[in-house]
Amino acid sequence: MACQFLVKELHARNNLMIQTNRGIITFMDQPSQSPEVKSQPTPSPTPAEPSKEAGERKILIGVVVGVIIFVVILGVALYLLVQPTTDTAKIRDIFIIFMALESLLIGLTLVILIIQIARLINLLQNEVKPILESTNETVSNLRGTTAFLGENLVQPVIKLNEYMAGLAQFIQVIGLARGKSKNKKQGE
Repeated sequence: MACQFLVKELHARNNLMIQTNRGIITFMDQPSQSPEVKSQPTPSPTPAEPSKEAGERKILIGVVVGVIIFVVILGVALYLLVQPTTDTAKIRDIFIIFMALESLLIGLTLVILIIQIARLINLLQNEVKPILESTNETVSNLRGTTAFLGENLVQPVIKLNEYMAGLAQFIQVIGLARGKSKNKKQGE
């Protein structure tokens, strides 16, 4: 609103013509003149693109950090296992801790999977289903239109052609119309 007011005010004060081309305003002295410099607008990214890229970047950073933590824990566990004073109780405890971390990772993965499935179901119900219903309605309308045209336009034209061909043949048989063979004999 403020931008429109500013443009109108500038137009009224300077008596200039304002021409817009995809968001770029070009000022011209008179309406008949064309602007001297035409600049090509750079496509601005849509609001969904930066957030999508940022979300993918966050996921990638999270995966890298998780892999680094896993490698560090594995390295520490291997170092402790190769010590000469390591007994089986320590190995068992480390294995239990490792299995607990693995089950946490699997649980987190399952939660993410469930969320993605819920988003997919929502997408199918709210966006794809209405499109399919609209397409089915359009196809049924098209079927009705073709049936109507077939019955009311094509069939009468075919019948008219049949009658005209029959009438032409009848006239030729009676002898009112000259055939191709009679025209050739008269020309010689």
